[in-house]
Amino acid sequence: MKIATATYPIDWHDNWASYAAKITRWVTEAAYNGADLLVFPEYGSMELASLAGSNVAGNIEQSMQAVDALLPQANALYAQLATAHNVHILGASAPCYDGNTRPSNRAMFFAPNGTSAYQDKQIMTRFERDPMDVRTGDPLTVFDTALGKIGVIICYDSEFPGLARALVEAGVEILLAPSCTSSLAGYWRVRIGAMARALESQCVVVHSPTTGAAPWNPAVDANIGAAAIYGPPDMGFPDTGVLAEGVLNVPAWVYADISLEAIRAVRADGRVLNVKHWEEQAVRKHEIKVATMQSEN
Repeated sequence: MKIATATYPIDWHDNWASYAAKITRWVTEAAYNGADLLVFPEYGSMELASLAGSNVAGNIEQSMQAVDALLPQANALYAQLATAHNVHILGASAPCYDGNTRPSNRAMFFAPNGTSAYQDKQIMTRFERDPMDVRTGDPLTVFDTALGKIGVIICYDSEFPGLARALVEAGVEILLAPSCTSSLAGYWRVRIGAMARALESQCVVVHSPTTGAAPWNPAVDANIGAAAIYGPPDMGFPDTGVLAEGVLNVPAWVYADISLEAIRAVRADGRVLNVKHWEEQAVRKHEIKVATMQSEN
């Protein structure tokens, strides 16, 4: 399969037609280039807040509610494009209240056959806890698709190996890591986490970040990142583990051809066998001894 992952700019839109044209243009470009799976970033849907005007867009709580109100329309657009172009799409995540008093950070996944499902972020960053007050939503999901079993680890979630490991143990071979980071350090935290998950789980991890300045909304006012696709640095994959990467802060799709057979081969008989040897941690972690090396006074 061919995967397309976006370094995606947050833009101001004066009307729905502007937003719909942008998403349509991005999906059409990736489909034209032969992509089977398209990945958009975390909080990319916050640009929908611009449709409510500058006063609402400039307030965190009001902007999240405005985005939530437009999610049915946005999801219908993604679903229509997935079917029209015969592609799978992880849509840009958004604050989703879903009838609750507080939102979760939800990424919708769309299949070309018209079905959809979602993944909620599991662990919130400090900014999501305060001032956004975004809450943990539903548990991890395995998307069992025609392309294979796919999991999603949203931004901060990629920095916690237990989450990815649970998905891998459930059969996932491709992990999608949409992100939204306001600093170079934040981008590198997600990138390092994504590469570590690819190494230890011998799988492909797809990173899609936001980029650009959006001073009109405090939730996504600064965005730094470069899209990339990572694999284990082992046989059948690049020595660096980097299958493809974009240019920092340059909006674009990044593409890579992925083979599930290559993932299965490296798990079965790679130069290292991280997946097979994972359980040995449980034995070794309790065997701790202390070597006192301080001089006595």
